[in-house]
Amino acid sequence: MLADWLERSLDGSVSAPVQGDIPGGRFRVLGPGLLELTPTADETRTPAVVLSAGIHGNETAPIELLGASLARLEAGLLRLGSPVLVILGNLEAIRAGTRFVNTNLNRLFRRDLAEDGMEPDRARQLMEAVDTFYVRHPGRTRLHYDLHTAIRDSQYPRFAVEPFADAVTTPEQWQWLAGADIQAVLHQHDHSWTFSHYGKHYHGAQAFTLELGRALPFGANDLAPLAPMGQLLDALLEGREPASASPSRMAFFRVEHELFRHAEAFRLCFPDDTPNFTEFAPGTRLAEDAEAGPFTVGDTPLRVVFPNARVELGARAALLVTPVPDEET
Repeated sequence: MLADWLERSLDGSVSAPVQGDIPGGRFRVLGPGLLELTPTADETRTPAVVLSAGIHGNETAPIELLGASLARLEAGLLRLGSPVLVILGNLEAIRAGTRFVNTNLNRLFRRDLAEDGMEPDRARQLMEAVDTFYVRHPGRTRLHYDLHTAIRDSQYPRFAVEPFADAVTTPEQWQWLAGADIQAVLHQHDHSWTFSHYGKHYHGAQAFTLELGRALPFGANDLAPLAPMGQLLDALLEGREPASASPSRMAFFRVEHELFRHAEAFRLCFPDDTPNFTEFAPGTRLAEDAEAGPFTVGDTPLRVVFPNARVELGARAALLVTPVPDEET
């Protein structure tokens, strides 16, 4: 049933809630792309976990990775030990194999959202699902891992984005991410209204956007490098301590500047296939915008992350980051 839920959510055949037994607890299909797992043992020492994927529809490896963990749970290879909410985000974009249909879902997770349309409506559904889930499991540590892949290669293929919020990330989380073979961490400098930011900002969750390689179609993903992340997901489902490693094995960065597209006449002044975390020297022109003018690197070298010149007007076209000194990590 759990593996079927993934397929049925994508083919549109999930409608009415369905529930049943699984090893260690019960499952309940709340609606398209929404699956709640509740353990039989009511132990508040285990966290309340939100695992989401497919917020961008063409990022398929995390969906396959989550599906493999759910299949192991259903087969009895795992035993549920924590309450878990599993979310498939933009179902229409997943079916179409596109990043989004009308607008980027991963910029809409704020409670004062006023936009209309399919993606804003889906954002409201997902925010309500997260709100209800955390309220239903009080007294627990809250986690939200939002699983993604990047649209381009990266000098660090597996990296975490730590959302900006008042909640402080615990040392334990850095150890878990290092144990899952995350190679780098990017500290956000401001509110970004992504899905992981929603969990951290509004619910005080330990939350990350996890970039797990490059976006490829279903069936084209090599999941072998993601095996440690799969083991982390398994541990979260079982409510046990994941593998840990020293955070010193990860590179840490912080955002220094954001490039936005203000005009139709906009371009990034480097090739489209430039990998994430590529460094540019002082004096390098990085962008030209008919409204905002050019952007040139100042006295300190900058690295580019998530460059995309084809974003909507007013949207972010790139993050510019610098390494964090060891004593600040």
